[in-house]
Amino acid sequence: MNESLLLSSVVIGFSLIVAAVAFGSAVGDGIVSSKAVEAIARQPEARPNIFTFMFLGVGVLEAFPIIALGLGLYLFFVVSGAPTGIPQVLKSLAGH
Repeated sequence: MNESLLLSSVVIGFSLIVAAVAFGSAVGDGIVSSKAVEAIARQPEARPNIFTFMFLGVGVLEAFPIIALGLGLYLFFVVSGAPTGIPQVLKSLAGH
């Protein structure tokens, strides 16, 4: 019973990490893009510079989800040992 509680906590935590990072990155990309459009509307002649900084900002924003996904996968597979624990938990639940 204790292993199943730990395993379910790890799965829920992993899901929350991935969901929060995806949501945050999507919001950040939207904000950066909208501000770039506003800046281009104000100064059309600065479009190449604005696009350069927009792509740099979006690139930095997209690095965080990849790092968080790597950390989440490390926690899920290495630290918790979830893939080896799932069959054991299912066997113990079927035995009860």
